[in-house]
Amino acid sequence: MEIKKLVMYNNFTRNPLFFSLFVLLFVFMLPTEMLAQHDEEIHETKEKGFQPGPFIFDHIADAYDWHVLTIGENHYSIPLPIILYSESRGFHVFMSSKFHHGHDIYNGFKIELDEASPNKGKIVELLENGEFEKPIINISITKNVFALFFSVALMLYIFISIAKSYKKNTGKAPKGMQSFFEPLIIFVRDDIAKASIQNKPEKYMPYLLTIFFFIVLNNLLGLVPIFPGGANLTGNITVTLVLAVFTFVITTVKGNKAYWTHIFNAPGVPWWLKIPIPLMPVVEIVGMFTKPFVLMVRLFANITAGHIIVLGFYSLIFIFGEKSIFAGYGISIVSILFTIFMSILELLVAFIQAYVFTLLSALYFGMATEEHH
Repeated sequence: MEIKKLVMYNNFTRNPLFFSLFVLLFVFMLPTEMLAQHDEEIHETKEKGFQPGPFIFDHIADAYDWHVLTIGENHYSIPLPIILYSESRGFHVFMSSKFHHGHDIYNGFKIELDEASPNKGKIVELLENGEFEKPIINISITKNVFALFFSVALMLYIFISIAKSYKKNTGKAPKGMQSFFEPLIIFVRDDIAKASIQNKPEKYMPYLLTIFFFIVLNNLLGLVPIFPGGANLTGNITVTLVLAVFTFVITTVKGNKAYWTHIFNAPGVPWWLKIPIPLMPVVEIVGMFTKPFVLMVRLFANITAGHIIVLGFYSLIFIFGEKSIFAGYGISIVSILFTIFMSILELLVAFIQAYVFTLLSALYFGMATEEHH
Protein backbone atom coordinates (compact mmCIF):
# COMPACT_ATOMS: atom_id res chain seq x y z
CA MET A 1 0.00 0.00 0.00
CA GLU A 2 1.12 3.57 -0.72
CA ILE A 3 0.74 4.55 2.92
CA LYS A 4 3.88 2.59 3.73
CA LYS A 5 5.89 5.05 1.68
CA LEU A 6 4.89 8.03 3.83
CA VAL A 7 7.58 7.42 6.42
CA MET A 8 11.04 5.88 6.66
CA TYR A 9 11.88 3.60 9.53
CA ASN A 10 14.96 4.34 11.59
CA ASN A 11 16.21 3.41 15.03
CA PHE A 12 14.46 6.29 16.74
CA THR A 13 11.07 6.06 15.05
CA ARG A 14 10.65 2.30 15.24
CA ASN A 15 8.65 2.93 18.39
CA PRO A 16 6.41 5.87 17.51
CA LEU A 17 4.62 5.73 20.87
CA PHE A 18 7.92 6.28 22.68
CA PHE A 19 8.74 9.15 20.33
CA SER A 20 5.39 10.86 20.92
CA LEU A 21 5.58 10.41 24.68
CA PHE A 22 9.11 11.81 24.65
CA VAL A 23 7.89 14.96 22.91
CA LEU A 24 4.99 15.41 25.30
CA LEU A 25 7.12 14.80 28.39
CA PHE A 26 9.68 17.28 27.12
CA VAL A 27 6.97 19.92 26.93
CA PHE A 28 5.31 19.29 30.25
CA MET A 29 8.61 19.01 32.12
CA LEU A 30 9.51 22.54 31.06
CA PRO A 31 9.11 25.00 33.92
CA THR A 32 5.76 26.64 33.18
CA GLU A 33 6.15 30.18 34.44
CA MET A 34 4.10 33.32 34.29
CA LEU A 35 5.30 35.42 31.39
CA ALA A 36 3.36 38.66 31.64
CA GLN A 37 5.04 40.03 28.57
CA HIS A 38 2.22 42.45 27.87
CA ASP A 39 1.86 44.18 31.25
CA GLU A 40 2.64 47.59 29.79
CA GLU A 41 0.35 46.93 26.85
CA ILE A 42 -2.45 46.02 29.27
CA HIS A 43 -1.89 49.28 31.14
CA GLU A 44 -1.98 51.24 27.88
CA THR A 45 -5.09 49.36 26.78
CA LYS A 46 -6.92 50.50 29.91
CA GLU A 47 -6.11 54.09 29.02
CA LYS A 48 -6.77 53.90 25.28
CA GLY A 49 -9.60 51.36 25.36
CA PHE A 50 -9.78 47.97 23.73
CA GLN A 51 -7.56 47.71 20.63
CA PRO A 52 -8.97 44.99 18.32
CA GLY A 53 -6.07 45.20 15.85
CA PRO A 54 -3.25 44.25 18.27
CA PHE A 55 -5.57 41.73 19.97
CA ILE A 56 -6.24 39.88 16.71
CA PHE A 57 -2.75 39.97 15.23
CA ASP A 58 -1.08 39.00 18.54
CA HIS A 59 -3.17 35.83 18.51
CA ILE A 60 -2.42 34.80 14.93
CA ALA A 61 1.26 35.83 15.01
CA ASP A 62 4.17 33.61 16.04
CA ALA A 63 5.65 33.87 19.55
CA TYR A 64 8.62 32.72 21.62
CA ASP A 65 6.34 31.15 24.23
CA TRP A 66 3.07 29.21 24.10
CA HIS A 67 0.33 31.17 25.79
CA VAL A 68 -1.97 28.86 27.77
CA LEU A 69 -4.40 31.10 29.65
CA THR A 70 -4.91 34.53 31.17
CA ILE A 71 -6.29 35.12 34.66
CA GLY A 72 -6.88 38.78 35.33
CA GLU A 73 -3.70 40.53 34.25
CA ASN A 74 -1.53 37.42 34.63
CA HIS A 75 -0.50 35.54 31.48
CA TYR A 76 0.50 31.90 31.93
CA SER A 77 2.67 30.47 29.17
CA ILE A 78 4.93 27.53 28.39
CA PRO A 79 8.46 28.81 27.72
CA LEU A 80 10.24 27.57 24.61
CA PRO A 81 13.98 27.21 23.85
CA ILE A 82 15.86 30.28 22.61
CA ILE A 83 18.86 29.42 20.41
CA LEU A 84 21.00 32.35 19.25
CA TYR A 85 24.42 33.02 17.82
CA SER A 86 26.11 36.41 18.13
CA GLU A 87 29.45 37.36 16.65
CA SER A 88 30.49 39.03 19.91
CA ARG A 89 28.75 36.76 22.42
CA GLY A 90 28.81 33.36 20.68
CA PHE A 91 26.09 30.71 21.06
CA HIS A 92 23.38 31.09 23.67
CA VAL A 93 20.75 28.53 24.60
CA PHE A 94 18.16 29.35 27.26
CA MET A 95 14.41 29.32 27.86
CA SER A 96 12.19 32.21 26.87
CA SER A 97 11.16 32.57 30.54
CA LYS A 98 14.48 34.41 31.05
CA PHE A 99 12.86 37.40 29.37
CA HIS A 100 10.90 38.23 32.53
CA HIS A 101 7.78 40.21 31.60
CA GLY A 102 9.23 40.61 28.12
CA HIS A 103 11.13 43.75 29.12
CA ASP A 104 14.30 42.39 30.78
CA ILE A 105 17.59 41.99 28.94
CA TYR A 106 19.18 38.57 29.38
CA ASN A 107 22.80 38.02 28.31
CA GLY A 108 22.54 41.08 26.08
CA PHE A 109 19.34 39.95 24.31
CA LYS A 110 15.73 41.02 24.62
CA ILE A 111 12.41 40.85 22.80
CA GLU A 112 11.78 44.09 20.94
CA LEU A 113 8.40 45.54 22.00
CA ASP A 114 8.70 48.96 20.39
CA GLU A 115 5.84 49.36 17.91
CA ALA A 116 7.96 51.69 15.76
CA SER A 117 10.83 49.22 15.44
CA PRO A 118 11.08 47.07 12.28
CA ASN A 119 12.13 44.20 14.60
CA LYS A 120 8.99 44.39 16.72
CA GLY A 121 8.35 40.99 18.31
CA LYS A 122 11.83 39.71 17.35
CA ILE A 123 14.83 39.00 19.55
CA VAL A 124 17.45 41.75 19.31
CA GLU A 125 21.00 42.07 20.66
CA LEU A 126 22.39 45.04 22.61
CA LEU A 127 25.49 46.36 20.82
CA GLU A 128 28.42 48.23 22.35
CA ASN A 129 27.14 51.52 20.93
CA GLY A 130 23.85 51.07 22.79
CA GLU A 131 21.80 50.18 19.71
CA PHE A 132 19.87 46.98 19.11
CA GLU A 133 19.97 44.72 16.07
CA LYS A 134 19.01 41.13 15.27
CA PRO A 135 21.63 38.45 16.06
CA ILE A 136 23.41 36.73 13.17
CA ILE A 137 21.64 33.40 13.74
CA ASN A 138 18.29 32.89 15.45
CA ILE A 139 17.05 29.29 15.32
CA SER A 140 14.84 29.51 18.38
CA ILE A 141 11.93 27.11 18.80
CA THR A 142 8.93 29.40 18.40
CA LYS A 143 5.27 28.49 18.82
CA ASN A 144 4.85 27.63 15.14
CA VAL A 145 8.07 25.61 15.06
CA PHE A 146 6.98 23.58 18.07
CA ALA A 147 3.54 23.08 16.49
CA LEU A 148 5.33 21.81 13.38
CA PHE A 149 7.37 19.33 15.44
CA PHE A 150 4.24 18.18 17.25
CA SER A 151 2.26 17.63 14.05
CA VAL A 152 5.18 15.74 12.47
CA ALA A 153 5.48 13.51 15.55
CA LEU A 154 1.73 12.89 15.50
CA MET A 155 1.78 12.01 11.79
CA LEU A 156 4.72 9.66 12.31
CA TYR A 157 2.88 7.89 15.11
CA ILE A 158 -0.37 7.59 13.13
CA PHE A 159 1.02 6.47 9.80
CA ILE A 160 3.80 4.20 11.07
CA SER A 161 1.09 2.46 13.12
CA ILE A 162 -1.12 2.19 10.02
CA ALA A 163 1.78 0.88 7.92
CA LYS A 164 2.41 -1.81 10.54
CA SER A 165 -1.28 -2.71 10.51
CA TYR A 166 -1.24 -3.12 6.72
CA LYS A 167 1.81 -5.35 6.99
CA LYS A 168 0.38 -7.39 9.84
CA ASN A 169 -3.18 -7.72 8.51
CA THR A 170 -2.46 -8.38 4.85
CA GLY A 171 -5.62 -9.54 3.10
CA LYS A 172 -7.80 -8.82 6.15
CA ALA A 173 -10.40 -6.13 6.78
CA PRO A 174 -8.91 -2.94 8.28
CA LYS A 175 -9.39 -2.33 11.99
CA GLY A 176 -9.13 0.62 14.34
CA MET A 177 -7.10 3.57 13.14
CA GLN A 178 -6.43 1.81 9.83
CA SER A 179 -10.16 1.61 9.04
CA PHE A 180 -10.62 5.30 9.93
CA PHE A 181 -7.89 6.62 7.62
CA GLU A 182 -8.23 4.14 4.74
CA PRO A 183 -11.19 5.94 3.06
CA LEU A 184 -9.17 9.18 3.02
CA ILE A 185 -6.12 7.39 1.64
CA ILE A 186 -8.18 5.75 -1.10
CA PHE A 187 -9.82 9.11 -1.84
CA VAL A 188 -6.42 10.77 -2.38
CA ARG A 189 -5.26 7.82 -4.50
CA ASP A 190 -8.33 7.37 -6.74
CA ASP A 191 -9.99 10.80 -6.88
CA ILE A 192 -6.88 12.99 -6.84
CA ALA A 193 -3.75 11.13 -7.98
CA LYS A 194 -5.18 8.70 -10.55
CA ALA A 195 -7.74 11.19 -11.82
CA SER A 196 -5.11 13.89 -12.43
CA ILE A 197 -1.91 12.04 -13.32
CA GLN A 198 -1.89 9.68 -16.30
CA ASN A 199 1.73 8.57 -16.15
CA LYS A 200 2.51 6.44 -13.07
CA PRO A 201 0.42 8.30 -10.44
CA GLU A 202 1.65 5.95 -7.68
CA LYS A 203 5.06 7.65 -7.84
CA TYR A 204 3.53 10.84 -6.46
CA MET A 205 1.35 9.22 -3.80
CA PRO A 206 3.82 9.62 -0.88
CA TYR A 207 4.04 13.37 -1.45
CA LEU A 208 0.33 13.87 -2.13
CA LEU A 209 -0.67 11.88 0.95
CA THR A 210 1.84 13.75 3.08
CA ILE A 211 0.73 17.26 2.13
CA PHE A 212 -2.96 16.32 2.33
CA PHE A 213 -2.78 14.96 5.87
CA PHE A 214 -0.24 17.59 6.97
CA ILE A 215 -2.55 20.42 5.93
CA VAL A 216 -5.68 18.77 7.32
CA LEU A 217 -4.04 17.97 10.66
CA ASN A 218 -2.61 21.46 11.17
CA ASN A 219 -5.82 23.13 10.00
CA LEU A 220 -7.74 21.17 12.63
CA LEU A 221 -5.15 21.76 15.36
CA GLY A 222 -5.37 25.48 14.62
CA LEU A 223 -9.07 25.39 15.53
CA VAL A 224 -8.42 23.84 18.95
CA PRO A 225 -8.17 26.73 21.45
CA ILE A 226 -6.09 24.86 24.06
CA PHE A 227 -2.56 23.46 24.06
CA PRO A 228 -1.24 21.78 21.89
CA GLY A 229 -3.70 23.41 19.49
CA GLY A 230 -4.17 27.05 18.63
CA ALA A 231 -1.05 27.61 16.54
CA ASN A 232 -1.65 29.32 13.20
CA LEU A 233 0.78 27.07 11.31
CA THR A 234 -0.97 26.78 7.94
CA GLY A 235 -1.84 30.46 8.25
CA ASN A 236 1.87 31.26 8.26
CA ILE A 237 2.99 32.26 4.78
CA THR A 238 6.46 30.80 5.36
CA VAL A 239 4.98 27.32 5.82
CA THR A 240 2.71 27.60 2.79
CA LEU A 241 5.69 28.92 0.80
CA VAL A 242 7.73 25.80 1.58
CA LEU A 243 4.83 23.53 0.58
CA ALA A 244 4.41 25.44 -2.69
CA VAL A 245 8.16 25.25 -3.37
CA PHE A 246 8.05 21.46 -2.96
CA THR A 247 5.27 21.27 -5.56
CA PHE A 248 7.19 23.60 -7.88
CA VAL A 249 10.43 21.58 -7.59
CA ILE A 250 8.71 18.24 -8.25
CA THR A 251 6.83 19.70 -11.23
CA THR A 252 10.01 21.19 -12.69
CA VAL A 253 12.21 18.15 -12.12
CA LYS A 254 9.64 15.62 -13.37
CA GLY A 255 8.64 17.67 -16.42
CA ASN A 256 9.13 15.61 -19.61
CA LYS A 257 10.15 16.67 -23.11
CA ALA A 258 6.58 17.41 -24.19
CA TYR A 259 6.12 19.69 -21.16
CA TRP A 260 9.20 21.79 -21.92
CA THR A 261 8.41 21.84 -25.65
CA HIS A 262 4.98 23.26 -24.86
CA ILE A 263 6.57 25.99 -22.74
CA PHE A 264 9.27 27.13 -25.16
CA ASN A 265 7.66 26.22 -28.49
CA ALA A 266 3.93 25.79 -27.98
CA PRO A 267 2.43 23.91 -30.95
CA GLY A 268 -0.46 25.59 -32.67
CA VAL A 269 0.59 29.09 -31.57
CA PRO A 270 1.12 31.56 -34.49
CA TRP A 271 4.78 32.26 -35.27
CA TRP A 272 4.32 36.01 -34.84
CA LEU A 273 3.69 35.37 -31.10
CA LYS A 274 7.12 33.72 -30.90
CA ILE A 275 9.27 35.87 -33.19
CA PRO A 276 10.85 38.42 -32.80
CA ILE A 277 9.49 38.79 -29.24
CA PRO A 278 8.96 35.37 -27.59
CA LEU A 279 5.64 36.38 -26.07
CA MET A 280 4.18 32.92 -25.46
CA PRO A 281 7.34 31.42 -23.91
CA VAL A 282 7.47 34.40 -21.54
CA VAL A 283 3.82 33.86 -20.60
CA GLU A 284 4.41 30.13 -20.03
CA ILE A 285 7.53 30.73 -17.91
CA VAL A 286 5.69 33.30 -15.80
CA GLY A 287 2.92 30.72 -15.40
CA MET A 288 5.43 28.25 -13.98
CA PHE A 289 5.96 30.59 -11.02
CA THR A 290 2.44 31.95 -10.64
CA LYS A 291 1.00 28.46 -10.12
CA PRO A 292 2.93 27.73 -6.89
CA PHE A 293 2.46 31.37 -5.85
CA VAL A 294 -1.31 30.92 -6.05
CA LEU A 295 -1.02 27.71 -4.01
CA MET A 296 0.91 29.57 -1.33
CA VAL A 297 -1.40 32.57 -1.10
CA ARG A 298 -4.68 30.61 -1.28
CA LEU A 299 -3.90 28.39 1.71
CA PHE A 300 -2.37 31.24 3.73
CA ALA A 301 -5.21 33.68 3.04
CA ASN A 302 -8.09 31.28 3.67
CA ILE A 303 -6.77 29.96 6.97
CA THR A 304 -5.68 33.37 8.27
CA ALA A 305 -8.98 34.98 7.24
CA GLY A 306 -10.92 32.38 9.20
CA HIS A 307 -8.97 33.14 12.39
CA ILE A 308 -9.33 36.89 11.90
CA ILE A 309 -13.12 36.66 11.42
CA VAL A 310 -13.58 34.58 14.59
CA LEU A 311 -11.38 36.92 16.64
CA GLY A 312 -13.25 39.86 15.13
CA PHE A 313 -16.53 38.52 16.50
CA TYR A 314 -14.92 38.11 19.92
CA SER A 315 -13.63 41.69 19.73
CA LEU A 316 -17.17 43.02 19.30
CA ILE A 317 -18.00 41.88 22.85
CA PHE A 318 -15.24 44.04 24.36
CA ILE A 319 -15.86 46.99 22.03
CA PHE A 320 -19.56 47.18 22.96
CA GLY A 321 -18.78 46.27 26.57
CA GLU A 322 -16.74 49.45 26.95
CA LYS A 323 -19.83 51.46 25.99
CA SER A 324 -22.25 49.63 28.24
CA ILE A 325 -22.26 46.35 30.13
CA PHE A 326 -25.72 45.61 28.73
CA ALA A 327 -24.53 46.26 25.19
CA GLY A 328 -21.61 43.91 25.83
CA TYR A 329 -23.86 41.12 27.04
CA GLY A 330 -26.33 41.76 24.23
CA ILE A 331 -23.76 41.62 21.44
CA SER A 332 -22.10 38.59 23.03
CA ILE A 333 -25.09 36.43 22.08
CA VAL A 334 -24.77 37.43 18.43
CA SER A 335 -20.96 37.11 18.50
CA ILE A 336 -21.04 33.63 20.01
CA LEU A 337 -23.65 32.41 17.52
CA PHE A 338 -21.63 33.73 14.58
CA THR A 339 -18.45 32.28 16.11
CA ILE A 340 -20.04 28.82 16.35
CA PHE A 341 -21.20 29.14 12.74
CA MET A 342 -17.70 30.19 11.60
CA SER A 343 -16.10 27.34 13.58
CA ILE A 344 -18.32 24.82 11.80
CA LEU A 345 -17.51 26.48 8.49
CA GLU A 346 -13.78 26.37 9.27
CA LEU A 347 -14.02 22.62 9.87
CA LEU A 348 -15.25 22.32 6.31
CA VAL A 349 -12.60 24.76 5.05
CA ALA A 350 -9.87 22.73 6.79
CA PHE A 351 -10.61 19.75 4.52
CA ILE A 352 -11.44 21.81 1.43
CA GLN A 353 -8.12 23.68 1.49
CA ALA A 354 -6.18 20.44 1.94
CA TYR A 355 -8.11 18.93 -0.97
CA VAL A 356 -7.57 21.97 -3.22
CA PHE A 357 -3.83 22.17 -2.50
CA THR A 358 -3.37 18.44 -3.11
CA LEU A 359 -5.57 18.42 -6.23
CA LEU A 360 -3.79 21.38 -7.84
CA SER A 361 -0.40 19.82 -7.07
CA ALA A 362 -1.54 16.59 -8.72
CA LEU A 363 -2.83 18.53 -11.74
CA TYR A 364 0.53 20.28 -12.12
CA PHE A 365 2.31 16.91 -11.95
CA GLY A 366 -0.09 15.51 -14.52
CA MET A 367 0.49 18.38 -16.94
CA ALA A 368 4.26 18.05 -16.52
CA THR A 369 4.30 14.32 -17.27
CA GLU A 370 1.54 14.04 -19.87
CA GLU A 371 2.65 12.63 -23.19
CA HIS A 372 1.39 14.75 -26.09
CA HIS A 373 0.54 13.02 -29.35
